[in-house]
Amino acid sequence: MLGVRGVGKSTWAAQVLPDAHRIDLLDERRHHDYLGDAGMFAGELAALAPGSWVIVDEVQRIPSLLNEVHRFIESRRLKFALLGSSARKLKAAGTNLLAGRALRKHMHPLTVAELDADFDLGLALRHGTIPLVWAAEERDAALEAYVQLYLREEIRAEALVRNLPGFVRFLPIAALFHGQAISVSGIARDAGVARMTVDGYLEILEDTLLVYRLPGYEAKLRVRERRHPKLYWADPGLVRAVKRQLGPVSAEETGPLFEGFALHLLRAHAEEQKLFDELTYWAPAQAMRTEVDFLLRRQREFIAIEVKASKRFERSMVQGLRAIAELPGVVRRILVYAGERSLRVDEDIEVWPIRRFSEALALGRLWP
Repeated sequence: MLGVRGVGKSTWAAQVLPDAHRIDLLDERRHHDYLGDAGMFAGELAALAPGSWVIVDEVQRIPSLLNEVHRFIESRRLKFALLGSSARKLKAAGTNLLAGRALRKHMHPLTVAELDADFDLGLALRHGTIPLVWAAEERDAALEAYVQLYLREEIRAEALVRNLPGFVRFLPIAALFHGQAISVSGIARDAGVARMTVDGYLEILEDTLLVYRLPGYEAKLRVRERRHPKLYWADPGLVRAVKRQLGPVSAEETGPLFEGFALHLLRAHAEEQKLFDELTYWAPAQAMRTEVDFLLRRQREFIAIEVKASKRFERSMVQGLRAIAELPGVVRRILVYAGERSLRVDEDIEVWPIRRFSEALALGRLWP
């Protein structure tokens, strides 16, 4: 199970598997012991009864332990909950990733459905919904500490970058691109680092689960759409903390934050609900100002979703949804907005408040 720090992986494991044997690799003494001698890890597992559950927290810190996990699954039928906040070292090490013997799950920040009556859109956009931050008494301070923890634990301690000052300069610039097509050359220029370095930095953010790159839709027979992916951060609060912008949400921030939050809901519910086979954005090259934020494909059918942070509906908001009607296979067009009324315009374009959108996702009722 992978998820950003503070998302609740350890809490979930402790509640669901209260009798499991727990191994926390954030414990520096244990980490150094196993790093120097993986046999100590094997010896600890060997002392457990066959069929026991084992929780290994922050497993990415010593990827080689997966070989022992594999061996004890086979030899003693031990069952493991492997928790991690980064996939980078797991991929880089090329180690045994338990193919065929493990389910890979992601834990996301809290959704509207999970917060239920406690959900407040303004607070969600200002502070985000990572449980560690949401539950804090001083959320702004918690967000500032979170970014420092990320730099200290994930980046410096794990030696993921050679030029830490360059990475620190890069972070707030990357946050400015939240909800936008990525300009690697522009980020490189503003951060004062090489273009190839920015490519590496973006991979680090993606591997440590802080950002998601949304590809542009490409037609099968002819390429008519832009190919540059859009960059989205995993949580609104993280975007603002990285930019050191923790006061009230400004008008220019609201749109990208709301759009990113809608994407968070899509991705969080998609894993269990099987909402789509592919998720992209649509931006036809011949109409540079026309696009649709999210295009969901399931087999040969599409759902087009546009997101607007306005509390009042205006017909100009559905320009992209009107245009995408020409794409073969579109079975539903939805505008998600910050208002409270559900509407229907142009016969079959639906206008939904964020709560209705969340409910449809949670109940698996997005597809007609």
